Amino acid sequence: MAATAVRYLRSVGAATTAAPRTPPEAPPQALPRPDLRAVRDDERPPVAPAEFRRVLGHFASGVTVVTARDTDGPTGFACQSFASLSLDPPLVSFMVARTSTTWPRIARAGVFCVNILGAEQGALCRGFAVSGADKFAGVAYGEAPATGSPLLDSVPAWIDCRIHAVHTGGDHLIVVGRVEALGAEEEGDPLLFHRGAFGRFSG
Repeated sequence: MAATAVRYLRSVGAATTAAPRTPPEAPPQALPRPDLRAVRDDERPPVAPAEFRRVLGHFASGVTVVTARDTDGPTGFACQSFASLSLDPPLVSFMVARTSTTWPRIARAGVFCVNILGAEQGALCRGFAVSGADKFAGVAYGEAPATGSPLLDSVPAWIDCRIHAVHTGGDHLIVVGRVEALGAEEEGDPLLFHRGAFGRFSG
């Protein structure tokens, strides 16, 4: 049978041997990864870090405590780099150092509450500015209504948020939150931070 098929193929001019197989294409090679850029020896920052801090310290800001709750319990840190960002949709933002040990816990939670501190809450702020301590020891708090994040007692205002986006900004991260709930008291002065010290409005 096989010999008959070969004779037929030869009579019609068809090839009687299999065409050589085209070798499979080599898998595409990944492009070389670019080297991570580092500051070269001939590069210098335009200003000294100490001078940067000194001058920017003249900008007075409010003071907040950003809180969240993950599987290990409540967490939070003192933050003065908080700002409103957008009205529609309602967005706020804060900045956190990329070296922060609290930020990964907030990121895992996916939500946070910004507690805006009042003029008499400097000690509370100092407690949340200490790294490695039990920041919630002796601190009274409840739950923010939308996310369950810690809502500190007696703060004059609070903003309950879900993480909307995170952007890099040098040695900090820029965290954008979408506001889910918020509230404020009608009375009370804010805690201010100016030139390395707490202050308040004076009438």
